[in-house]
Amino acid sequence: MGDDSGSGEPLDLLLKSTRDLLRPEELVREATRDIVKEEIRRHLDKTLKENPGLTRDLKDAVRALLEARAAEYAALVRVGACTARLGLAAVPPEIRHQLTREVLDLVGRELGQIAERTL
Repeated sequence: MGDDSGSGEPLDLLLKSTRDLLRPEELVREATRDIVKEEIRRHLDKTLKENPGLTRDLKDAVRALLEARAAEYAALVRVGACTARLGLAAVPPEIRHQLTREVLDLVGRELGQIAERTL
């Protein structure tokens, strides 16, 4: 059983996966990273509590970032809509009606699924 290649037997596979999960160097690295992150978080929280102006500025900056992202997504939706309209305008009229109906059905289903996931 000193052979690391394993025979493919269930017990060998279980032992190998257990060894992989319990590699001490990985556990120590992850635990150390978590401790360092928590210590940094505490230091940043303390700094923000001591400086209300900085806290306000950070909140304003995050709000501005979220607004910018929302504006970006809105612009992407508008570009997508324009692209769809352009594509439909380029299609011969006899096909346009059917394609328009299919696109609207698809968009309606997608929006319904998005609404269900967010509610």
